[in-house]
Amino acid sequence: MRNKIIFLLALTALLAASALAQISIKYEKFTLPNGLTVILHEDHTVPIVTVNIWYHVGSGREKPGRTGFAHLFEHLMFGGSGHVPFGKFDEWLEAAGGNNNGSTSEDRTNYYENVPSNALELALFLESDRLGYLLDSMSPAKVDQQRDVVKNERRQRVENQPYGMSSIILAENLYPSDHPYHWPVIGSMEDLSAASYEDVVDFFKKYYTPGNASLVIAGDIDPALARTLVTKWFSDVPPAKPVPPMGKPLAFIAEEKRLVLEDKVQLPRLWMNWLTPPEFSPGDAELQVLANVLAGGKNSRLYKRLVYDLQIAQDVYARQGSSDLSSQFSIVSTARSGHTLSELEGVIREEVDRIKRELPTAREIERTINQYEAAFLDGLESIGNKADQLNGYYTATGNPDYFNEDLTRYKALDARAIQCAAQKYLRDDGCVLLSVVPQGKRELAASVKKEGK
Repeated sequence: MRNKIIFLLALTALLAASALAQISIKYEKFTLPNGLTVILHEDHTVPIVTVNIWYHVGSGREKPGRTGFAHLFEHLMFGGSGHVPFGKFDEWLEAAGGNNNGSTSEDRTNYYENVPSNALELALFLESDRLGYLLDSMSPAKVDQQRDVVKNERRQRVENQPYGMSSIILAENLYPSDHPYHWPVIGSMEDLSAASYEDVVDFFKKYYTPGNASLVIAGDIDPALARTLVTKWFSDVPPAKPVPPMGKPLAFIAEEKRLVLEDKVQLPRLWMNWLTPPEFSPGDAELQVLANVLAGGKNSRLYKRLVYDLQIAQDVYARQGSSDLSSQFSIVSTARSGHTLSELEGVIREEVDRIKRELPTAREIERTINQYEAAFLDGLESIGNKADQLNGYYTATGNPDYFNEDLTRYKALDARAIQCAAQKYLRDDGCVLLSVVPQGKRELAASVKKEGK
């Protein structure tokens, strides 16, 4: 109990201090002659360094009929390169006490290594070798092997996962067929099968270039030495043609869509999704706060009504899924046995409409922003989180140290801003509703609204 009190007092003091002082994360930025942008952040809290590289290519850069390439390369990048035999990437890092991983989204592909500070050069060598010399070790057989791995991952995580097809169905109905967010990050089976070895090589040559990447090195470093090591290992990677910026394709829904999927599930689940503004655009922060007011924790409006009071739902959550070109606001709830998704939809609509009519309370807004600020500050304690955020801010805004501006956009919000965002974006005629129900039980789906209701 004593430790908990001390923690709460420390957190209160931290929040009070943050209200008075601006957050500033010091960094150095430079660009190699081949176009690679490098960001250095010195933090000697622990003897650890994170090497974090973002390639500014995700599934949104793919084309219809050739999807899944960005995610496929996330796998290929761990299969050896010109001077790193197959299997040695992980083995050498683990022997040095490090770990690594990567991830792919619609907007970017990133890779990182967390290593003891004395293993920085190893991480830079490994990362530079797969940027400069991946194709030296790649072969049709390796591509086919990883293609099969990705296909199996899709089967496990999507096709054979309860409710797993929901995100794919929603994206296909939220975005037109030529929009970069219409297809899933993992790609389709047909596209993965159709891709030739030459297609894969061309994708790498176009997007895995120094000028289309940003490298962050954060942690227990000597910036001068880090700069020397980056120059040593990355300077020999040749430059390539600049990647043109993506346009801003429009996506708009002018009618309600109701979809039903029968799946191998025990309980029906409802998705209500709306198209919303891109990350960092006006309305993005407002909708993130609104998601918390509606379903952020056990004291939130929807959780209290659906799970506690009426006891018709197993769970409910809401989120503003922010991305570069467009975002999605989602409310998701699973019905309890014996209840239908129409019941859940009715309550959800009541609470959304109430926000549109009546301002959320000052207490709700304050609680949400305080929770966000506490989580934001807690994230700064991790070197890995800071490295990734520096890269994310640089990619989105051009300013790696966007921490204070990001936090300020939340702290500046009031109840009226939250209400306006709900009125503007959570339109009845702009909602995609997906009911996933047990096989043979379509009657549990959210029914079509009657006129005048």
